[in-house]
Amino acid sequence: MPAAAHAAASSGARRPDSRRRAPYPVRRKVCRFCAEKVRDIDFKQIQVLRTFTTDTGKILSARITGNCASHQRQLTRCIKRARNLALLPYVTR
Repeated sequence: MPAAAHAAASSGARRPDSRRRAPYPVRRKVCRFCAEKVRDIDFKQIQVLRTFTTDTGKILSARITGNCASHQRQLTRCIKRARNLALLPYVTR
């Protein structure tokens, strides 16, 4: 690294800290299916599956919904199966 660039980088010009803490602790979302003790998700329960898709038809991530990994995999599989059988739309406009 050239000396001039190194001096500019190490001077007091710092980027704002992007890892600031939240003003209050964020509560971890609980998996809806674990709370209700559901073992298997059914692809025919369209109203349940619709709550885990966006208005445009995309599947919501586990980070947003709070699902555990195993139920998120089941949910994704069921949504795709319901789409294939034309129970759910692939895309809504």
